[in-house]
Amino acid sequence: MKRRKVVIIAVNEQGYRIGSSHHNATIPDEIVDKMRDLHEDDLIGYRRLAKMFNLPRSVVQKICNYERRAQTPNRWKKVIKDEIEE
Repeated sequence: MKRRKVVIIAVNEQGYRIGSSHHNATIPDEIVDKMRDLHEDDLIGYRRLAKMFNLPRSVVQKICNYERRAQTPNRWKKVIKDEIEE
């Protein structure tokens, strides 16, 4: 039996999914925000953050330098998602 679920996703100016709602995202937005806060406020280095979050140092560096996951939502969009119940 299928059940429909409404999911709200973030999209950019072109209408593409961004952040945790992107289909290839593996790091939740909460972790990205926490990582940036720890680096900016407490001056924790990339290597230590990488060990804390079990991520490659290069990924942590790009996130903290806003080279990755730097887009802000232009709007929010409702998407209907079908789920299969067993």
